[in-house]
Amino acid sequence: MESLKRDQLKAAGFSDDVLPSQDKDRTWNTGNFFTVWMGSVHNIPNYIAIGGLFAIGLSVGQVFSAIMVAALIIAAVLVFNGHAGSKYGLPFAMLIRSSYGNKGALFPGVIRGVIAAIMWFGFQTFAGSQALSILIGKLWPGFLTLGGDWSFFGLTLPALISFLIFWLFNVALIYGGMDILGKFTNILSPLIYIVFGGMAIWAINLAGGIGPILSYTNAGFEGNSIIVFLAAVTAIIAAWAAPMVSVSDFTRLAKTPKHQAVGQTLGLVVTYLLFAVASISIIVGSEIAFGTPIWNVLDVVARFDGTFAIAISVLTLCLTTLSVNVTGNIVPAGYQIASLFPKLFTFKSAATLAAILGILIMPWKLMENSTSIFTFLNIVAGLLAPITGVMLAHYFIVSKKKIDLNELYSKNGKYNYKNGYNVNAIVATIIGAVLSLIGQFVPFFKALYDISWFVGIVSAIVIYILLELSKKKEQFQELNKKGA
Repeated sequence: MESLKRDQLKAAGFSDDVLPSQDKDRTWNTGNFFTVWMGSVHNIPNYIAIGGLFAIGLSVGQVFSAIMVAALIIAAVLVFNGHAGSKYGLPFAMLIRSSYGNKGALFPGVIRGVIAAIMWFGFQTFAGSQALSILIGKLWPGFLTLGGDWSFFGLTLPALISFLIFWLFNVALIYGGMDILGKFTNILSPLIYIVFGGMAIWAINLAGGIGPILSYTNAGFEGNSIIVFLAAVTAIIAAWAAPMVSVSDFTRLAKTPKHQAVGQTLGLVVTYLLFAVASISIIVGSEIAFGTPIWNVLDVVARFDGTFAIAISVLTLCLTTLSVNVTGNIVPAGYQIASLFPKLFTFKSAATLAAILGILIMPWKLMENSTSIFTFLNIVAGLLAPITGVMLAHYFIVSKKKIDLNELYSKNGKYNYKNGYNVNAIVATIIGAVLSLIGQFVPFFKALYDISWFVGIVSAIVIYILLELSKKKEQFQELNKKGA
């Protein structure tokens, strides 16, 4: 886009944040994309999800296969949905307009930036608070028995105190602590590998070596093996449902599309390979050593003998959770709410509202047992997968990878569709979400719900393409009538 046009768009109210990135901003190479997602792989929810897979009866081989298949799918979707960002330099907020319309873009924006972000914020906050509770309990053993049998909607007093403290840490970062958090970001990645690598070695030693872990046998599972395997893959992919939608916010910084494609693919495959080895070793090794299933990685941390080891592990987990939670959840939610109600909220007040809503959803209910996390993951996947499907179908099939930037930034351009809405995209998204989530309410369709991400993305792609073909057929018939 020529500089004159950029100046005109700035005068019209578009900031540099939503304009196509310029060559001077495209500094990310293969190495940047290789490392960008490392912290997102090694986090508490992902380890808990793997523990849940063992809890439902999957074997070591099945869990390893599920992790690596999921890694390949995650990499592929991030690369493909990130292509437009790397080619045109478009952020998610503008790219989504090309498929949903100028006004219709609010629909997926709210789902990604508000609903899913708030759900993830609450979940990550509770996961981080559990880690904090372990540290406080180690330093002050009496803390864990405070309040006796008293509970707040199923949350004990120590758990509630830890949750509120960690919640306040998140909110405090919104009000001026982002610079402090940024200083820790560069040291988080090596700390993550030190902590989880150390935990894996510790668990392997406790189990008597790698042999007992590889030969570990589980009780097995009931149901169709293909559906169960796809459900396991879905549980892993679901954690990436939100980044898949808005990945162009990162790929717009790529030097070329090839840099983001190679970097993300290699980075995710290598990182997930290490994650597979670490997570399986920690969970299975701990079960062999202690004779009882341990699906929550935080329960493993709690069994460490040394206070120093627990402190380093907990602090690393808490910092990682804070980093991902604030930048990936509460900030997008705050900006989205503020943009929807600019007269009512500033960014900070909107982010605070989102944080409060994160409490009201009672995220601790999502970690009550080894399988409850899958309810959360399936809902998130079912809501976001159809959006990804529509974006992919529109960009690669309908538009054939072509976006008219001048039209995209025009209020009355072709991307305004009908009164600002691309009805076909919205219909495909709604139908895809319904098909994904109906099994939660209608037992007959439970198999669809168990693989909600696959159902959502595939159904949305098919439905959107069919609707677009139907529209083109109608337009062709109209032209013939006028010609006659």
